[in-house]
Formats: sequence, structure tokens, C-alpha cells
Amino acid sequence: GAWDGVYGVGDSNDLDVVAARIEETTGISAESLTFVRAGDARGLEFGNRLNDVTPLLFLSDTEEVSSRGLYKNHSWVDPGYINWVEPDDSSESRSSRYMVPQLGNMYGDVASFLYILKTSMGQEQNVAREIRARLSGTGSLQDIQDKIFGVLSPSYLKGFIFVEATAIHHVEKLIGRVGVSATPMKNCRKVLDGESPLMDILPYLEPKAATSGIEEGNIVEIRGGAFKGAAARVIGVSESKEEVTVELFEAAVPVALNIRADQVRVTQRME
Repeated sequence: GAWDGVYGVGDSNDLDVVAARIEETTGISAESLTFVRAGDARGLEFGNRLNDVTPLLFLSDTEEVSSRGLYKNHSWVDPGYINWVEPDDSSESRSSRYMVPQLGNMYGDVASFLYILKTSMGQEQNVAREIRARLSGTGSLQDIQDKIFGVLSPSYLKGFIFVEATAIHHVEKLIGRVGVSATPMKNCRKVLDGESPLMDILPYLEPKAATSGIEEGNIVEIRGGAFKGAAARVIGVSESKEEVTVELFEAAVPVALNIRADQVRVTQRME
């Protein structure tokens, strides 16, 4: 059959041998590999035999791969798609491929996935702070503190936050959705099913300019200052200063005002 990942027989504690095996099968030189961590061995069935397989995580500083030996081809896989098998969406990153049973679990033993939490609108930062507080405590969540790596809450994303963890059940325990004596986290509704592809999350993690999405001709509402609540038309946008120039609709004499871009909300876009 086919193997999704680099297979080798030998001592998993001998990292030089493991790196040499990776080089032999991928063409990535051992000097380009950095060992991160190893997980516990898992019993996986191949044919009629149960084999102990130890997951090891290496980082490569190159994307150039030359499949060798029993491998005929290769593909880099977004962690969010590791557990996908013949999905309906046939895009390149989700393309049909062979799978090793429990590969997703093995990856989670040494790395992490991104999960999306649905929150009440306007409570994203409060939920993120509560998560950090729970993880820093000394109670029943101590056993998952090393399974949750971070919480991400972009200020411009409403109703959702991201949690980096080894498995979804750790996130569910963190927010009190599993366990007999669990206390559900206020304003945190649920964890969305499945791992989230990194390629789908990255656009939300990149800082956006305050002027992003604002164009000349847009109708805006001013949200702060002496003209709070007033409607105006955008007549200029300065990305370098992160300001917009507007004209008030209700002014007797047209006056151009320079306002910080984060102090206006677009109510009608230019066609």
C-alpha cells in the first residue's frame, strides 16, 4: 500500500538515523532538518500485525522534495487537512490521497491543530482572557495545560476566536463542554467541528490597516469625537496616516474633516 509520511524501521531515539532516513526518502539533507519533539508509541495495524509506531516531528528549512525509494510522489499537507480522506472538495490541498489510520492523532501527539470557538458577539476578548486564566490555574485543567498552546483573538474578527491545541477534546474540556463536573465557560458557545486549515486562518491573523475596506465615495458613520453619530461621505483615504477625509451631510457649508479611519464605520459602499 501507500504510506502517508516517512516510514523507517529502527531506534526512534537515534535521531541521526531518523534524519538519515528522511534524507534517503525525501532528498532533504539532514542539515536542513531540525528535530522538535517525539510522541509516545502507538500500536498501528499493518497487514495482520500490530506495530508500535513512534511519531517524531522535524522541521525542514526547505520545501524542495525529491521522492525516492518506495515513494513515487509527495505533497505538503496543511495540518487542517491531515484527517481528510477523499473529501468532496477536490482542491489541491484536499485532494484524494492514501491515509494511515490514526495519522491525525499521531500528528497531534507532536504538533498542534487550530480550532475555532464560537463566542457571543462582543465577548471575544473576555472569552480569550478566561481561557488564559483557566490554563494558568492549579485545578482540574492542569492535565491539559501542556496540550493547549495558545489562544488567538484578532480584534477585527467578531463572534469567533482560535485555539491552538493537540486535539479537539482538550479544547472541549477547557471550555467546560465535557466532563461530569465541568463548568461551561460563559459566552463561549461551542467548538466548531474539525481542525481548521492554516491557509483559511492566516488571513485573519495578518494585521489589517485601519483604512482597509474604506474607499472614496463610501458613506460612513462617525463613531467618536464631536461628530459622533453623524453621517458623511468619504472624499479621501490616506493609508500612510490611517486617516480618511470626509464631508458631513448635514453641514450647512461643505467642510473637509480628517478623521482616524478606526473612528468611522462604512454604512454604504460605492457601487
